[in-house]
Amino acid sequence: MPEYTLKVRRYQPETGEGPYWQEFKVDLDPDLSVLDGLLQVRDRTDGTLVVRCSCRAAICGSCGMKVNGESTLGCKTQISEAHERANRRDGGANPIVVEPMANMPVIKDLVTDMESTHWAKIRRVTPWLLPEGEPPEREYVVPPESMIDITQSMACIQCGACVSSCLSMEVDPEFIGPAALAKAYRFVGDPRDSQTTERLYDLAQDPHGIYDCTHCFSCVDACPKDVAPMDQIMRLRRLAGHDHEIDDVNNGHRHETAFVKIIEKKGTLDESLLLQESYAQGIKGKLIPRGGAIKGLIGSIPTAIRGLRTGKMRSLPKLIPGVHHKLPGDAQGHVKRLYSHAEEHRTQLNLYITGEEELEPEPDEEKIEPGADEEGEG
Repeated sequence: MPEYTLKVRRYQPETGEGPYWQEFKVDLDPDLSVLDGLLQVRDRTDGTLVVRCSCRAAICGSCGMKVNGESTLGCKTQISEAHERANRRDGGANPIVVEPMANMPVIKDLVTDMESTHWAKIRRVTPWLLPEGEPPEREYVVPPESMIDITQSMACIQCGACVSSCLSMEVDPEFIGPAALAKAYRFVGDPRDSQTTERLYDLAQDPHGIYDCTHCFSCVDACPKDVAPMDQIMRLRRLAGHDHEIDDVNNGHRHETAFVKIIEKKGTLDESLLLQESYAQGIKGKLIPRGGAIKGLIGSIPTAIRGLRTGKMRSLPKLIPGVHHKLPGDAQGHVKRLYSHAEEHRTQLNLYITGEEELEPEPDEEKIEPGADEEGEG
């Protein structure tokens, strides 16, 4: 039986001491999980080790933790693969590092307080249907195909792995977060709900809402059920900004629109023009800027100064809005054709639902009837 070393970040609040690291040796079948290793430690070595778990089949979402720095489910992470990842750089005998989930207060050892940073935010997005009118006598009936779009967000098991890996939440703990926003799309996209505009308006106007996401893809990588929370956040943005034309106070939609227009026109990002167009779009916006635009531009001065200090904005094309060059040759024409194609084919893909069409037999293929041999009927 192979031997593995687990390096666990411990925290025992009753001792009055801070967090510390402790290593444990486990003898385990390579096909078993990191959670199995932790349970072996608790049963045979140290009964004080605290870990939350239930189904041990990647269904309940209880055993969220960080393994080798990545947020995941302990029961879904094979211990041999975790060992290989821990030693992929030097091929040595490094231990498998196990920590509690990030962005959450630690209660004890690997158990975190999900109430304050997960469930409170889930309740924030009103996670229940708000249908219009009196309820039917029996049930709401909708076409099955109208529910396909939300099946991806419905697959969430509330494990918190995306919350643990979210970089935006590290910077802004008030950010509603990927799990709650994915849950929000589950009801925004439900045809039985009657409060779509109200939900979108609420999430767009919140300074910690849909425009607080920075597209880091960490939640997509961490999700054990392929919910892709960032994709659901982008869907909320498209619905709010494009379909419902919500002009949010956070400047999120205007910034997005300015970004798209500049790339379409130049193929590369004119950052100084992006800043200007995000807050004061068009000639009228520049001649008669709104109070919010002036405030936003002034608030961006520290960012501009950092760009100058680091050398990012020292060249003249980066300092003067509109001077930045376009792509050379016919390259910009290719970009515009891509834009045109995207506008003509605005298809939202739900990557959770996949299928294969039945393949038709080739025309020259001969069908052999049952009971017949190659020469004919037998």
